[in-house]
Amino acid sequence: MAKKIGPTTIRETHTASCHCGAVVLELHLPDGIVDLHRCDCSMCRRKGTIMAALPLSGLRILKGHEVLTLYQFNTMTAKHYFCSTCGIYTHHQRRSNPKQYCYNVGCLEDVNPFDIPDVPKSDGVNHPSDRRAS
Repeated sequence: MAKKIGPTTIRETHTASCHCGAVVLELHLPDGIVDLHRCDCSMCRRKGTIMAALPLSGLRILKGHEVLTLYQFNTMTAKHYFCSTCGIYTHHQRRSNPKQYCYNVGCLEDVNPFDIPDVPKSDGVNHPSDRRAS
């Protein structure tokens, strides 16, 4: 069943790509775009993307595995992937739930993230993994 986001229909299987097209992902989105959010951690604040989550099994790299660059920082848990050709962030394995990926909603074909109203913000600055035991 297709769902609507603004003027866009989200299908169960969707394609996402970087700007230059070197990286192409297939996303299995049976429930549409779920867990939409922006994060204010030091990384996400700088990239400024709207992200959405899906299980690890829901993302498949169709093209460009060899041009994806991995970036990790701080706890080294999250794995952020970028196209090494055009620099676009496509997806990352989450720190808050390593059994999920988040993907860049702006990379979805035929989806304009500016058509999505009221995207919630995640508090990445005060991430539970960063709290010290007292």
